[in-house]
Amino acid sequence: MRETIFTEKAPAAIGPYSQAIRIGGLVFTSGQIPINPATGKVEAQTIQDQAHQICKNLAAVLEKAGSSLDKAIKTTCFLQNMEDFAAFNEVYAQYFTSKPARSCVAVKELPKKVLVEVEVIAEI
Repeated sequence: MRETIFTEKAPAAIGPYSQAIRIGGLVFTSGQIPINPATGKVEAQTIQDQAHQICKNLAAVLEKAGSSLDKAIKTTCFLQNMEDFAAFNEVYAQYFTSKPARSCVAVKELPKKVLVEVEVIAEI
C-alpha cells in the first residue's frame, strides 16, 4: 500500500510532489534542498552548512516514514559545483555512516540557487 509522507519538521514541497512516498518496505524521498523548515527559507550559504540542513531535513522525513539515515540503501546527490565534492563528503559522511550506495553528479542549476540537493531510498 502506498502512503504519502509529510512532516512539519522538514520543508513542505515547493511544487506538485510529496516529501516522500512509503511503499512496501521502502521509503523514497524527494530531493531535499537546504530550506530551514522553521522559516521556509534557505539560510545556509556554504556547501557544508547546506549539507547539514539537508541531512537534518532528510532525517526528519525518514523518521516520519518509520526509517532513518542508517537504513538508507541509496542516495543521489546533486552538486551545483563538483569543486564542492570533498567538503560535501565531509558532512555527508557524518550522517550516512552506513555508507549506502550513492550517485553524485554536478548539475547546471538547482532550485532556489542552492549548492546541493539530496534524495534517499531507505528501508523501513
